[in-house]
Amino acid sequence: MLQKTNPEVVEKVRVARERTYSEIRKSIVGQEEVIEQIIIALLAQGHALLMGVPGLGKTLLVKSIARLFSLSFKRIQFTPDLMPADIFGTEVIEEDPASGKRTFRFVKGPVFANIVLADEINRTPPKTQSALLEAMGERHVTAAGHTHELEPPFFVLATQNPIELEGTYPLPEAQLDRFLLNCVMDYLSREDEEEMVAATTSPETASPEPVFTRAEILDLQRIVREVPVSENVVSYAVRLVAATRPDNPQATPKVREMIKWGAGSRASQALILAGKARALLEGRYNVACEDVRALALPVLRHRVITNFHAEAEGIHSADIVRDLLKRVPED
Repeated sequence: MLQKTNPEVVEKVRVARERTYSEIRKSIVGQEEVIEQIIIALLAQGHALLMGVPGLGKTLLVKSIARLFSLSFKRIQFTPDLMPADIFGTEVIEEDPASGKRTFRFVKGPVFANIVLADEINRTPPKTQSALLEAMGERHVTAAGHTHELEPPFFVLATQNPIELEGTYPLPEAQLDRFLLNCVMDYLSREDEEEMVAATTSPETASPEPVFTRAEILDLQRIVREVPVSENVVSYAVRLVAATRPDNPQATPKVREMIKWGAGSRASQALILAGKARALLEGRYNVACEDVRALALPVLRHRVITNFHAEAEGIHSADIVRDLLKRVPED
């Protein structure tokens, strides 16, 4: 049990969490909830989808987290003409000047980094989207018959602008399900925006200092799996996910009327795994129902698909999830 074998690790993570937020505030103002969710996804060995309009500092946020965790960072700007080889890399022919012998050498693409920001993933065709998602799932790249492993930790944060533009290719439901969390980056409050503008337009801006090493991150990812979870918390997570399915006998009338597809079993796994990471960050030895409730929106809102009737009524999947949190009992 984690409580018996690693109490000092839990306390270290709790203290480091406070230092992490202190350091990241040097470059990022506000957005505490999004920051926590991204860190949770990283520790849970998942990937995250970040929604937000342009100009909110998504790239700066991810670069700051990479610096905090001493991890390599690459940004890929997705465009309509981007091809899989532009992400993975390609083989080039090299000629030995002395012997004239030609050999192939694999030149690694930007996906070979610990943290990869896939910016505006919905701007590229499905072929390139699928290639990246395959790398996310398999954690390796195959080129010209050779397999190249991606160095752990490997974390992809993909962004989508919630603005409907021509030439976009929205991710299908099956691919959205591959993301552990869907984080929504909203506008700053007036006070936070004033603080951000004053800080970013001054002559000097402080940079966050590293808090964890890469080896410590790998160790924390292993420890997250060891965090115990009780049967009643697992039951609550499963019942909450099942309540999103319109064909479930216990589904509410609103779910039957408004939902086209409910969340699958991967959502139940995501609630528990992300809950373990959240509990560890808060210095607790086990997952509680409060962790499931806190993570229900980022876990479920991209997995619950509303129908035409819901769209006509202006009801979104997040509204359904909030309603279910009120209706599904914890025990």
